[in-house]
Amino acid sequence: MTNTLLILPGDGIGPEVMAEVHRIIDWYGTKRDLKFDVTEDLVGGAAYDAHGKPLSDATMAKAQEVDAVLLGAVGGPQYDKLDFSLKPERGLLRLRKEMDLFANLRPAQCFDALADFSSLKRDVVSGLDIMIVRELTSGIYFGEPRGIIEEGGQRVGLNTQRYTEAEIDRVARSAFELARKRGNKVCSMEKANVMESGILWREVVQKVHDESYPDVELSHMYADAGGMQLCRWPKQFDVILTDNLFGDLLSDVAAMLTGSLGMLPSASLGAPMENGRPKAMYEPVHGSAPDIAGQGKANPIACILSFAMALRYSFDEGAEATRLEKAVEKVLADGVRTADLMGAEGGTPVSTSRMGDAILAALDASL
Repeated sequence: MTNTLLILPGDGIGPEVMAEVHRIIDWYGTKRDLKFDVTEDLVGGAAYDAHGKPLSDATMAKAQEVDAVLLGAVGGPQYDKLDFSLKPERGLLRLRKEMDLFANLRPAQCFDALADFSSLKRDVVSGLDIMIVRELTSGIYFGEPRGIIEEGGQRVGLNTQRYTEAEIDRVARSAFELARKRGNKVCSMEKANVMESGILWREVVQKVHDESYPDVELSHMYADAGGMQLCRWPKQFDVILTDNLFGDLLSDVAAMLTGSLGMLPSASLGAPMENGRPKAMYEPVHGSAPDIAGQGKANPIACILSFAMALRYSFDEGAEATRLEKAVEKVLADGVRTADLMGAEGGTPVSTSRMGDAILAALDASL
């Protein structure tokens, strides 16, 4: 089966970190005979500059046809005054919505070499390996009605939290399936104490569990308490299942437990295509970091690990994904550091491309 991949570098540091992923892809083609049919296109501010919109219809059509999309980052201060509908982030949201990528997988893994970078004590985060499954295409970010309206002589901001049973059901199944391949535990987080959508969320998740996944340990927690517990003892969790808004917040909390946002990948998965593979988009959690763009300071590891997730979830190459993850782990253990990873204990400072060199060398050593 041909592996097709659409690469959208985007804005800011996106093209720099994606350049290192291109090198990793080439390595797999040469050294592991794992070939990819790669197409590259524009998204975000780069697409606006070229087409007057943050994602062209032609690019959207390409995204629907390939096995996976790999995105760098979008946004920049030069686009802040654009109409909301034209902002770079709208291109990203369109991809998620039209590809129906309803399950966002955001791992929070703390490499031992970076445990001291966390604001928490080493014993709290060392060995941390949790997965947050965030519903991505519904909830308050997409609910209607929304907008800014006039009411009683003043402006009112309006957003609607809305979930159907089917939307909750499918993302819950994704979390339970994933848990079966990990620690077999799911903690579902919502606000059933104050939100009707939270009540429905809890009821549907419990029903899916009881009817289809009774072998998986299920617990429920209010999302605010979940944030507190993530900071108190995060290793109590395996898979956290939550909605769009709370998932956005909790995954950023979990991200900083690991010490650097520049380390974290993500996957957004949808329903299976005709070839059996899920529609999928992979992207680093970090933003476009326009303040360091073009300076060779960006950390490419999150983008490289996003490609590792693509190997595992889209291309059925779990062993090769592990190979790449182990290569990253070895480089970090050897003290190789981009600027964001330089701490009191020192290390070998490297540029974006030199970090890529080190990871490629570790891959060579793995053969």
